[in-house]
Amino acid sequence: MPNASRFERLAARDDRWITVSVEGEPVKVRAGDNAATAVLAAGLRPSRTTAVSGAGRAPYCMMGVCFECLLEIDGVENVQGCMTPVRPGMEIRRQQGARHCENNDREEMSA
Repeated sequence: MPNASRFERLAARDDRWITVSVEGEPVKVRAGDNAATAVLAAGLRPSRTTAVSGAGRAPYCMMGVCFECLLEIDGVENVQGCMTPVRPGMEIRRQQGARHCENNDREEMSA
């Protein structure tokens, strides 16, 4: 899966590359990229599924407005990938449907 898409990079001043894990596979990305960019570079589509119908979604606006880039990052669900800078060793996974609620979350919501 290493950089398997047609996603083309523009020239950048920072030439440092780091490795992150996307669905358990190593993917090289530039330092300063965001998690959604790593998903696109890996060729992952869709990057998440919706909670109601299970329809596939992928990063769209890349500026934090549309919420189509929700990912599981380092075990935390519902993270906006386009707003999360990558760091070495980051683990990125697709978000499948709704996030999981713990009993503590439900108690906080009803309070």
